[in-house]
Amino acid sequence: MKFFLDTAVIDEVAEMVDTGLVDGVTTNPSLIAKTGANMGDTIAAMCKLTEGPVSAEVTATDCQGMVAEGLHLRQIAENVCVKVPLTMEGLRATYQLSKAGHPVNVTLCFSANQALLAAKAGATFISPFIGRLDDIGANGMDLISDIRLMYDNYPALKTEILAASIRSVGHMREAALIGADVATLPAKVMMDMAKHPLTTSGLDGFLADWKATGQKIL
Repeated sequence: MKFFLDTAVIDEVAEMVDTGLVDGVTTNPSLIAKTGANMGDTIAAMCKLTEGPVSAEVTATDCQGMVAEGLHLRQIAENVCVKVPLTMEGLRATYQLSKAGHPVNVTLCFSANQALLAAKAGATFISPFIGRLDDIGANGMDLISDIRLMYDNYPALKTEILAASIRSVGHMREAALIGADVATLPAKVMMDMAKHPLTTSGLDGFLADWKATGQKIL
């Protein structure tokens, strides 16, 4: 499973890339707006920090506008992945961009039918939003399962399932068990995955025992 960091904070990307756990980055206009930074500069900086795909989202809502913005974003760096919304206009833009050889991440997916359309249009990634479905009382993981089963029925579909809107380590565990190809997650969730109370208590015990010996390794 590939891990994409979901953020618009450049320093956060630099810190997490240094762990060797980050395979790419996703961002969106809302995340960038919170930082107050320039979108182009942010994407360019992130593309320098990782060799993996960096999803940069268009803001146009019509096909022609999405394609134009997507091509502009692709000029920032070779590893930019154009992010478009799952609308009919977005699907048209996905088809045109992917046919021309540009990677596309289709976002705001909330149904298996939408995911099937995105794959048919040539999407590189489909981003089903787990957390937002949970927010309305649905089970976001059911959607990941449905898409995985659907895509596995048709090997010709090469679209990767990118589990998005991940809120917890539980989401990560389930997405990995179901077989999502990628997960995009906040840095906090990635760091929380490394934590367990028995690990903490075990390490405290080891260190206390070692200190009592009076020895040093270096």
